[in-house]
Amino acid sequence: MLESLSIVRGKTGALLAGMVLGGAAVLLLGAPILWAMLALALAALLIAGFVTFQEPVSRVPSRHPDDPLDILPPLTRLVLDQLPTPAMLLDGAERVLFVNHAMREVLGPGLERKQVGQVLRHPDVLTAVADANGAGANANVPLTLPGPVERHFQVHVARISVLPPITALLLHDVTLVRRSEQMRADFVANASHELRTPLAAVSGFIDTLRGHARDDADAREQFLDIMASETGRMGRLINDLLSLTRIEMNEHVRPQDRLPLDAVVRQAAQVLGPLADKDDVTITVQSPPDLPPVLGDRDELVQLFQNLIHNAVKYGRDGGKVEVTLGRQDGQVFAAVRDDGEGIEASAIPRLTERFYRVDVRRSRERGGTGLGLAIVKHIVNRHQGRLTIESVKGKGSTFTVFLPEAPPAPPISSTQAAAPEPA
Repeated sequence: MLESLSIVRGKTGALLAGMVLGGAAVLLLGAPILWAMLALALAALLIAGFVTFQEPVSRVPSRHPDDPLDILPPLTRLVLDQLPTPAMLLDGAERVLFVNHAMREVLGPGLERKQVGQVLRHPDVLTAVADANGAGANANVPLTLPGPVERHFQVHVARISVLPPITALLLHDVTLVRRSEQMRADFVANASHELRTPLAAVSGFIDTLRGHARDDADAREQFLDIMASETGRMGRLINDLLSLTRIEMNEHVRPQDRLPLDAVVRQAAQVLGPLADKDDVTITVQSPPDLPPVLGDRDELVQLFQNLIHNAVKYGRDGGKVEVTLGRQDGQVFAAVRDDGEGIEASAIPRLTERFYRVDVRRSRERGGTGLGLAIVKHIVNRHQGRLTIESVKGKGSTFTVFLPEAPPAPPISSTQAAAPEPA
């Protein structure tokens, strides 16, 4: 458009210049009116032709004569970059012309100019790209990206231009759908397995109380206490299963709230204070004053540290202590929860975050454990893109350390925002 306007302006200027020159020739040479008109037309055509064949001055300079990224105008790139759907454009040689911000969030930076085979090492996707380039066939291909948090996509591949040849890849995130299906199956399997034993116990006690223990006051009190304990355990189990399901459902979505980790840990420790007092256990929290914030979900992080501190109280030494130490290391904020209990065998440490895994089944059930606490911790850590380390020495206690990335610096507050009056 700019080039067309430049040419039009050039032709218009040439015509005006021709008319001026022709008029000047008439005045100077005193030619008859017919020759004057011919001089005007000839001058206009010569000058218009000369200007038309000049290079337009409004052409945007190229990055490089052979740079394929010049195929996309800047405005097109800007619009595509704002799309929430991950998008990628390829040329006829299957090189990456463009990836938008959403695609970089999925696959990482530095993708442009690479071959698609270097970016997506998935045979079905590469076959679909080749078919789209060759025969123009559209395709929908499932794609699973492994990692600490597995993600599932449906890749739509389509050729959107023949000259120049351009193929588009759009990623539709179906992780939530896949997780929902898996969560339902896991919930039914886990609930039916773990609830079977306490339900059978409660049912047996009810039958006994209806039978020969109907008039036995001592047996009735004993059975009612056991039934209350079993139903309480079932309630905790269901709550933990529901909590785990909710956390896993959103595990692929990173929280964005800026939180002071020391305040979160102190809140969790304060809630568990009465339980620790009951076992004569002392909880201490040590934090440096300049600890940077983290990006997180407050409720989930409180639950994470409640689980870790609660485990330290349950499996630590009676009359002992639980120490929580916060600090900063290599761009991460960490919180280490240490107890002085019996410790854990090295062979059992890799399995601690499995669902329903217990090092000591009898002690865990006596303490009201469900076997889901550390599984919940693992999934919360994954959602926050952190990591969990476990160290234990037999007879000297255990240390569970959570590392979370520091939050990036907060954007500066503009003068307009700073001067905005508070609402009445």
